[in-house]
Amino acid sequence: MRVVIAGGHGQIALLLERQLTDNGDQAVGLVRNPDHVSDVEDTGAEAVVLDLEKSDVDAVAEVLRGADAVVFAAGGGPNSGPERKDTVDRGAAVLLADAAERAAVRRYVMISSMGTDQADPDSDDAFQVYLRAKKAADDDLRARDLDWTVVRPGRLTDMTGTGSVRVGTLERGDIPRADVAATLLAALHTSQTIGKTFEVLEGDTPIVEALRSL
Repeated sequence: MRVVIAGGHGQIALLLERQLTDNGDQAVGLVRNPDHVSDVEDTGAEAVVLDLEKSDVDAVAEVLRGADAVVFAAGGGPNSGPERKDTVDRGAAVLLADAAERAAVRRYVMISSMGTDQADPDSDDAFQVYLRAKKAADDDLRARDLDWTVVRPGRLTDMTGTGSVRVGTLERGDIPRADVAATLLAALHTSQTIGKTFEVLEGDTPIVEALRSL
């Protein structure tokens, strides 16, 4: 499977690229900063320099041609203002979906966030703006005729992954980034996740088994 990952230099993305490569898949990480190419290539993935905030659908679709799936792992970052939360967390996700449709790539896995459905519609708080942007991106994707999956992790940690999780509609909790990456990898290869939105937290059920229960 050839998988193109938007936000290819993010912490989860780098873990996923390594896991895809180890699994025998092909990973392509999209990065906007040329200085990040070597980090992506060190995972065994191919790196492509492409700024989703400055690209159009044709340019992105050209990179996606021949791919089997895309993963949206980009984000404006915790220190970004409201504008970038819209242009990246929402706008770039929508652009990637437009390009996937143009390039006939049906499989789209979105990294979202817990709490998007409870975002305050009137708050100017940066986190609430972020949640609204993520919800808009989720809603856009779920309205499309694509084989989509929306994964909503809990609070991310750098603990060692265990390979076991809880999935479904869950309360707040933690999850290692490595287990989020492993969940994305398994979701790409598990048809039961198509058309599903679910939270994922640390737990006791092996990841593949948990996803097959959805």
